Amino acid sequence: MPPRKPLPFDPIAEARRQWSAHGWAQAADGMAAVTSLMRAQQIVLARVDEVLRPFELTFARYEVLMLLLFSRSGSLPLNRIGVRLQVHPTSVTSAVDRLETRGHVRRTPHPTDRRAILAEITEEGRATALAATEKLNDTVFAEPGLPDGGIDTLVGLLNEMRQAAGDF
Repeated sequence: MPPRKPLPFDPIAEARRQWSAHGWAQAADGMAAVTSLMRAQQIVLARVDEVLRPFELTFARYEVLMLLLFSRSGSLPLNRIGVRLQVHPTSVTSAVDRLETRGHVRRTPHPTDRRAILAEITEEGRATALAATEKLNDTVFAEPGLPDGGIDTLVGLLNEMRQAAGDF
């Protein structure tokens, strides 16, 4: 997809102005904050998707691979993956299904709980996760598009927001 031509104005600033003009001034700042956050998420996700596409990964599948890569044994019960990634069990099943089809993970029985299934990272999955991480580190994570000091400020503010929402 070719790069999009930038707008000659900031649509969020205009929406904020319109909010105030229509009698919602008390909510205009919050609307601008939420809308800015959501637009920034779209921008970052597009950058991440572009990097992960050649690996045939989505960010959700990449997160599963990295969680397994960081685990002590290279495997975790599917329900624990969902809890750690804070996603619905159906999302975990879907991601593991796709990763299994690509040979990145395999399902194995839990050694002590007959009701549980483990997702275990394969050598191919490990290699893919590491290669994708190298590319993400070089092209997205090392340069997220924020000025000096901006990363700590942003992470701090988002942590406060997440904590207030009961995220952790």
